[in-house]
Amino acid sequence: MSTQQPDDTIRAIEATLFASEEPMSVDALAGHLGGLENAIVRDGLQSLQEHYADRGVHLVERGKRWHFETAPDLAHLLRREREQVRRLSRAATEVLAIVAYHEPVSRAEIESIRGVQTAKGTLDVLMEAGWIKLAGRREVPGRPVIYATTQEFLDHFGLSSRRDLPGIDELKAAGLLDPVDDAYDALQEEAEAAMQASQEADDHDEDEADALEGLDEPAA
Repeated sequence: MSTQQPDDTIRAIEATLFASEEPMSVDALAGHLGGLENAIVRDGLQSLQEHYADRGVHLVERGKRWHFETAPDLAHLLRREREQVRRLSRAATEVLAIVAYHEPVSRAEIESIRGVQTAKGTLDVLMEAGWIKLAGRREVPGRPVIYATTQEFLDHFGLSSRRDLPGIDELKAAGLLDPVDDAYDALQEEAEAAMQASQEADDHDEDEADALEGLDEPAA
């Protein structure tokens, strides 16, 4: 029984990705392999992805770059006995979420969204973790530094791109939105409605007072 052998292009893509220290884009692979057409490289990647789908390593795409990684159900076999758990404070978690959903974003914009000041150490922790990076400066007076997420952020959370970030409904369903915040928002809406009703009542009373004052004036 004969087995179909992969063609030379697929073998070259496979070897290149295995040897690469960093994930590679289609453009990078095409250039490295002598200027192949991108469509040919994509077809090769698709074939390799299907080939490795049930094996101990998988070919995956993260942020438009491709690399091999351990199959998720076997990852525990490669973990070290001592694994340092990276824990983020509530402030760091909030800042990371704001950067992910609003990037590129400045520190002042982060503080405006959070409603509180952000310690420089919070941003430093996220940068040391490799999850956010400096993304230049905003072209406004003062030219503040702006921040964005990194490829390591996508890799760590298993995201192909920022488009895969969960939406509000998904966050609520997963219990990741604080119900206290929802209750506070509801109270805020009730308070605003009450203030509007009170203002309308005051305007009505003023209209009635003006009308009665007009009746009290002597006829000319």
